[in-house]
Amino acid sequence: MTSSMTQGSTLRDTPLLEIDPLLDDPGIRIIVCCGAGGVGKTTTAAALGVRAAERGRRAVVLTIDPARRLAQSMGIDLLDNTPRRVEGIEGEGELHAMMLDMKRTFDEIVEAHADPSRSRAILENPFYQSLSAGFAGTQEYMAMEKLGQLRARDEWDLIIVDTPPSRSALDFLDAPKRLGSFLDGKFIRLLMAPAKMGGRAGMKFLNVGMSMMTGTLGKLLGGQLLRDVQTFVAAMDTMFGGFRTRADATYRLLQAPGTAFLVVAAPERDALREAAYFVERLAAEEMPLAGLVLNRVHGSGAARLSAERALAAAENLDEGRIVDQEAGKAAGRGSTRSSPTSSAVEPDSESDQPSAPPTSQLTAGLLRLHAERMQVLSREQRMRDRFTTLHPEVAVAEVAALPGDVHDLAGLRAIGDRLAGGALPAGAA
Repeated sequence: MTSSMTQGSTLRDTPLLEIDPLLDDPGIRIIVCCGAGGVGKTTTAAALGVRAAERGRRAVVLTIDPARRLAQSMGIDLLDNTPRRVEGIEGEGELHAMMLDMKRTFDEIVEAHADPSRSRAILENPFYQSLSAGFAGTQEYMAMEKLGQLRARDEWDLIIVDTPPSRSALDFLDAPKRLGSFLDGKFIRLLMAPAKMGGRAGMKFLNVGMSMMTGTLGKLLGGQLLRDVQTFVAAMDTMFGGFRTRADATYRLLQAPGTAFLVVAAPERDALREAAYFVERLAAEEMPLAGLVLNRVHGSGAARLSAERALAAAENLDEGRIVDQEAGKAAGRGSTRSSPTSSAVEPDSESDQPSAPPTSQLTAGLLRLHAERMQVLSREQRMRDRFTTLHPEVAVAEVAALPGDVHDLAGLRAIGDRLAGGALPAGAA
């Protein structure tokens, strides 16, 4: 599997992910960049947005990246829950960008589906404030909600979503069902019952229900929290069905032909394993996969020189240098014996300066660096081969590693060029 012939045939047999036809297709309205954390989803999403806009699309990029690198790279002081236009786009299209504000999005849902007095009661409720800010899966759910809102506005013909930096890429798909099940589940409905019955009978029902669930629930949660929850669910009574309905609607939107998923990964074992899981999950959910973006791939302009040959050459140079040094030391000792006064000679100014490493030493060092690079390439190739063996049908675009971070539109354009180029350029970093 690791021979050069096998590697070449593997790359040739893997279908190439063509980015520009994907961005140019007017039928594609949503692109979702997903994958494990730290693989370059945010940069990929931003680069796709820039390239799409400069090819004529009206695009918006929705990011959930807390590092705020997207705003900086697009020359925007601050991204928030409102799409802001990106200046400096070359071409007939336009680009907007925004960063998801999880709590603000949740507040917007409440304000849109409740009258002013009820929405105020919900927004001020302590249990709601805790739920909207930190409930497990809320960020992923709100990303879905915001996607639905953007699509409904029909202001942009392409929406690019940078999924949250979750522990697992699958959280993005699971969160709407998890949160919808929680808000529409038996526990919440049990808490809603007193509000529907009212009065002492309602409180009696609540107490009986709580006792049926567990006698220690009140001790675990505390009486005040139970009252906050009860007030919250009473105010949210008319909204619970809406969460489930919107979650189902967003799921259907993600399954629609106008959506394309790009799984983003680095050529590392854990990232590609996560990518493989996600590919399988998308297939099971019948969601359209465009392909895999493999980020930060290393290359070499001297790939024909293997690591083994480079190390052997370095060792040969070292051995030759050792022989030369021994000969020099022997000659020096002989010179001292033949001329006793030589040791008394003061060294001139040039001899006081440290001598430069000999050419052979520099060459040996470069050969060792090259050997390390070739070992990295070999390891990345093995990881790619494992993925393509499991999923030979998945189209792949390889993006060469950059020497530094992307911090402006020019850097995003460079990433877009590499994405569109597909295969790794010869001599890439």
